[in-house]
Amino acid sequence: MKYAIILLMALVSIQLSAQQVIPLYSGKIPGAKPAPADYREEAPLGQDKITRVAKVSAPTLTVYLPAKEKARGAAVIICPGGGYGILAIDHEGYHVAKRFVELGVAAFVLKYRLPSDAIMEDKSIGPLMDAQQAIYQVRRQAKQWNIDPGKIGIMGFSAGGHLASALTVHYDDPKIPNKENISLRPDFSILIYPVISFRNYTHQGSAINLIGKEGTEAQRDYFSSELHVTPGTPPTFLVHANDDGGVPVQNSILFNEALVRNKVKAEMHLYQGGGHGFGLNNKTTKDDWFERLKNWMAANSWL
Repeated sequence: MKYAIILLMALVSIQLSAQQVIPLYSGKIPGAKPAPADYREEAPLGQDKITRVAKVSAPTLTVYLPAKEKARGAAVIICPGGGYGILAIDHEGYHVAKRFVELGVAAFVLKYRLPSDAIMEDKSIGPLMDAQQAIYQVRRQAKQWNIDPGKIGIMGFSAGGHLASALTVHYDDPKIPNKENISLRPDFSILIYPVISFRNYTHQGSAINLIGKEGTEAQRDYFSSELHVTPGTPPTFLVHANDDGGVPVQNSILFNEALVRNKVKAEMHLYQGGGHGFGLNNKTTKDDWFERLKNWMAANSWL
């Protein structure tokens, strides 16, 4: 009982600073199957004080808007990580959104569906559908939220970084209805210790959860984002630690090399330590990567 009360208080505290939580889809979710009766969303709080959301079947956007007098016009959609098995929704979502609001940037935390044959006709594209739907919704309602539709970025951590990178390179391969032909291309991409490749140096847990142990060669190629960078790929900011034992640093390096080959604006920060999953706070250094991100956004006129 005590544990439940503490969890409820923590979740209420997080949500109070958000203006609203909205359904990602207004009607039937494309490609969805009815969730089994025992398929219920879970949000346990771990010993590390990180909330992990599992079994997401009803995706949402949690909206954080800066005060109008502080608003810069930019917006970021945030994809928390968790190996496509859970979402570290506060550590790599809500806490990050608050930092953006302090900069005058609107932030939208995407609670995306986690791949599951139980609730999806094709679990491999379910998360990408949600990422595309998120940018569709934010761009479609940009005026309502005081956002410049030409300053909307995607951000992701770990497997959320894989999802963000998939949108970054596959924005022109729509998986959702888009009768208005609204652009699904992010104006910039922010990838923090991301899973990038399903070919080399991959995080096997993320790959297995998304495409299964028997994933096809075509699926592995499609979800190896470094193979699909073009001159039209959005400018990208990358952060990784050289000692990352979960998602090897080569993932970011491969993506950065592809960006350079295609003459796409990119900036990468590699730390000697930090491991994996440090979120906003890499305790091995006094450097604040979010400040580096702020400088990069300002240099590219998004702030």
